[in-house]
Amino acid sequence: MNVIPMRPAERTSAEQRPLRVLLTTDWWEPVVNGVVASVATLRRELIALGCDVRVLTLSQGIRTRSEPGVYRIGSVSAAMLYDRARIGMPASRRVLREILDWRPDVIHSQCEFSTHVWARRIARTLAVPLVHTYHTIYEDYTHYYSPSRTVGRKVVATFSRRVLEGTDAVVVPTTKVANLLTGYGVRRPLHVIPTGLDLQRFRPSRSPAERADVAALRASLDITPDQKVLISVSRLAKEKNLDEVLDQVAAADREDTVLVLVGDGPYREELEARTRALGIADRVRFAGVVDPAEVQRWYRIGDVFVSASRSETQGLTFIEALASGLPLLCRRDPSLDGVVVDGRTGWQIETPDEFTDQLGALLDDSARRAEMSQAAVDHAAATCGSPQFGKAVLDVYQQARLRRTPRIISRLAVPA
Repeated sequence: MNVIPMRPAERTSAEQRPLRVLLTTDWWEPVVNGVVASVATLRRELIALGCDVRVLTLSQGIRTRSEPGVYRIGSVSAAMLYDRARIGMPASRRVLREILDWRPDVIHSQCEFSTHVWARRIARTLAVPLVHTYHTIYEDYTHYYSPSRTVGRKVVATFSRRVLEGTDAVVVPTTKVANLLTGYGVRRPLHVIPTGLDLQRFRPSRSPAERADVAALRASLDITPDQKVLISVSRLAKEKNLDEVLDQVAAADREDTVLVLVGDGPYREELEARTRALGIADRVRFAGVVDPAEVQRWYRIGDVFVSASRSETQGLTFIEALASGLPLLCRRDPSLDGVVVDGRTGWQIETPDEFTDQLGALLDDSARRAEMSQAAVDHAAATCGSPQFGKAVLDVYQQARLRRTPRIISRLAVPA
């Protein structure tokens, strides 16, 4: 096995150049999920704030390759563990040497697996802070690896403590996640920073061309102008609890509504079968995966955003829907407490009867729906802007750098 001796970096004055930030993530474009959206937004905002930002991620194949500002380490499929997941191969000697020569001031890891290993080693060698964002509530995914939720939670708690104990600071999107990590015994500094959103992109349709596009999209799904659209943007996976949404739509039994599920995943066949069993197949549309650059168009065809997910850390799609002017009708969850303001931006519900009642309150009163739509846009503008997100994360970097004390760094050998 070849190795690269990794040497401590000479300290240079950060005031003489832009702050250099290395973002590491197992998930990156062209994959579409909340982690990718969050990291891409952070990258854009840090650059706007004058930082020099690069990304270390996994390639979609075994070959390591690079593009401007992005290093893609070769990887192999781990789809047997989780849909579209990949495991990184030993990193390229050239990539590691280039990162070391660049000398980032902060490493910000976004995933707990392959790229986190490299983030930790690079941070330790260069004697710079390691910040980590905890995106995923893994105990909601125990059905993938453990028949017992109790055993699965213990495994997740131990794993999370071990991953995070080597960090200088941890960013979480909601108080729900902060409380969860505290319960796991994590003792690192926790910073609650909601993921920001590009409000120039996610907004209601404005121009005649955008309104014509909405009409065309609806027509492509065989939705008539007088029908109301309930929309969900989500990976079609068991943990998203879309079975419950289908049950609620069936219980509401409104012929004037169509449910549009945007996204795809391993649970699609089961969901399609359930629509047939419930007798609502003619009122459900499976739109499949859409281009990430086009997803805002799909929110605009909706009248109400619906979800019953129990696996959200923050629920970026909820915020995107809010900014797009959609009232939210969602299963009650602490992660939504700052997003769903009951009676103003939507409702958190727990039973099919509540779903039916609140759906009727929205769809049968056009003036109230318009009022809540505007309230949703205003709330998103006040709480979810991406510039605030970037500034808050940059402040965490500065705090972590100030807290750090000089330490002796051992010479490490990193596999190549």
